[in-house]
Amino acid sequence: MEAAATRCYRHPSYETYVSCTRCDRYICPDCMREAAVGHHCVECVKEGQRSIRRARRIFGGTAATVTTPVVTYVLMALNILAYIAEVALPSLVDRFAALGAVLVDAQGEHYYYEGGVFPGYELSGIADGEWYRLLTGAFLHLPPDASFGVMHLVFNMLSLWNLGRAVEGQLGRARYLALYLLSAVGGSVLVYVISPETVTVGASGAIFGLAAAYYIISRRLGRDMRAVNRLLTGLLLWLVVSAAFTSWQGHLGGLLTGALVTWALAYAPAKLKTTPAQIGGGLILLCLLAIVVASKTASLTSGA
Repeated sequence: MEAAATRCYRHPSYETYVSCTRCDRYICPDCMREAAVGHHCVECVKEGQRSIRRARRIFGGTAATVTTPVVTYVLMALNILAYIAEVALPSLVDRFAALGAVLVDAQGEHYYYEGGVFPGYELSGIADGEWYRLLTGAFLHLPPDASFGVMHLVFNMLSLWNLGRAVEGQLGRARYLALYLLSAVGGSVLVYVISPETVTVGASGAIFGLAAAYYIISRRLGRDMRAVNRLLTGLLLWLVVSAAFTSWQGHLGGLLTGALVTWALAYAPAKLKTTPAQIGGGLILLCLLAIVVASKTASLTSGA
């Protein structure tokens, strides 16, 4: 005698004779999940996944493989698009470059700022509350009519391509993006502290941070440092040369910030490699940079 048809517990209109090997509820093909023995239902699969501890990277985060460096591609695209925009509209450089403190007259000419604002002049830059310049300047580059011109962008993007893919693959997308942005801001902050009258543009500070990260990651993973040093020597040679056209302070600031962030990711105790702890550490570093900027601003404007 044929057994009476039963129905899927999730889809009552579907007749089925297959049941979950864990909970014995009847399931249709849409609800079946293959198991070592038989099939499991959707709820049992979810319950089993909650009880499994997910593997984590050595630098924190889950051990999901980053096969496509999406963040690196996006960062390169943003830099290239920003360059096209500044070529079409050169005033963008004056508006968004990393600029600490200058006086601007009615004709838009810049003059060295020495702590006072005079009739007919206005204070402009980070000291005037334009903190966004700390980051936006890292997405601009020297215009085509400058001495170094478009090569500033080309070589920076080549460096980003070579370093970014390797670092993103190890840190994961979120940590990699945080490292890049913090290094960019760290470079701008050091320029502001040491040479606030200097106008700087370029991704070199962030790329210096990636170079420091690549070195620390390689040492942490026990790689052959001879090959690593050969790669970094060529990249750092370019970055040193570019410092003559941009700002060595920005390069050094990015290098130090990137090294600090990556050292914390690589060598912090295991209990501090959780996502909340690393987010907290990043926010603390950001607050420290903000305090430095605020202190420098107070020093510059105290006599204004």
